[in-house]
Amino acid sequence: MKILKLSSSQMQKLFERYYTNKRRVEEKVRTIVDEVRNEGDKAVLKYAKRFDKVKFSPKDLRVSANEINGSFQNIDTAFIASLKSIIENIQRYYKKEMPKSWKIKNDDGMELGEIFRPIEKVGIYVPAGTVPLVSSVYMSVVPARMAGVKKIVIATPPNKFGGVDPHILAVANLLKVDEIFKIGGAQAIAALAFGTKTVPKVDKIVGPGNEYVTEAKRQVFGFVDIDMLAGPSEVVILANQFSDKDYVVRDLLAQAEHVKGLAVLVTTSRKFAKTMKKEEVKGYVVLAKNIDQAVEVINRIAPEHLEILVKRPNKILKKIQNAGAIFTGPYSPVCVGDYVAGPSHILPTGGTARFFSGLGIRSFLKSIHTISYSKKALEKEKTAIEKMTKIEGLEKHLESFKARFK
Repeated sequence: MKILKLSSSQMQKLFERYYTNKRRVEEKVRTIVDEVRNEGDKAVLKYAKRFDKVKFSPKDLRVSANEINGSFQNIDTAFIASLKSIIENIQRYYKKEMPKSWKIKNDDGMELGEIFRPIEKVGIYVPAGTVPLVSSVYMSVVPARMAGVKKIVIATPPNKFGGVDPHILAVANLLKVDEIFKIGGAQAIAALAFGTKTVPKVDKIVGPGNEYVTEAKRQVFGFVDIDMLAGPSEVVILANQFSDKDYVVRDLLAQAEHVKGLAVLVTTSRKFAKTMKKEEVKGYVVLAKNIDQAVEVINRIAPEHLEILVKRPNKILKKIQNAGAIFTGPYSPVCVGDYVAGPSHILPTGGTARFFSGLGIRSFLKSIHTISYSKKALEKEKTAIEKMTKIEGLEKHLESFKARFK
């Protein structure tokens, strides 16, 4: 591992990694998005042939009932039992997060509140380029269903035979996903955002992906909502000489299984940093002078996953402001969050944990304000409304108010 100095240019790049998006990617994605928006299925089929090496007709884009039924013949039945247990974990977690509508009122007849309504149509992107991310199906569909989303569609890249991994199909079917499309990359995001003759237009797109998928989500935001900009996976581990070195090494190595994954060890122990330098692990070591500086570094990195492997982790937890998910203690590796714990593993990356949250129930809900005034309550606002309409020069607003008292 390479030890980084806090003042180094590499450290600065680590802090600002989200802002180093290549213009080449932006321009390529813009071309794809514009073509899909203007040409629909024709453009989608063109890019399927170019990038996925499959020649489809429009009807081939939608996964058929026969393909879904056939998927169950190619999976282990024990997988279904494990899936049921995982779904229960997810449901138990998100039951606690479900927000409740509320209302406040006063004696004059003013009533204010907030009600929650589910987003109607959601598109979920499930990566399958290098490996099929089966867990992304249940980590996104379950909270969407719990929120009350009416229509859920999945887009996932086809393999070289023009098919989809059977586990993805089986899980999607068991969770009652409405439609599944064999479309990958930026073209999938554009198809979901604008709709084509074959692919329905959705209201929100969620799910992780490569830099092209992430950039496409950024470009279609505003036409649809998105969950976050979720790029390559990341882990930062806070450890010292009292931490189990084997746990640290193996958790860092796990990141190497992700394409362009980021693995960082932050430590206050010079001795531990030196021993880790000798390890054949692709990643960085950051040596902090004390725990406060270590926390400052972590908050600036704003990692997707943070493991706190020092003694009394809860004391550190109180100081962490920016992270997608935090794993405390030696028996809470990132993999438990990836697959079974309950909270979604779809988390902000690239430093965006400073302002994005992980996927959850609220990702699939809209908040609507409710306002109700009696005549008595409205009359009390006369002076304030007169002053504000005069300042802003909006006379018709004031006339609208006065009409209630003629």
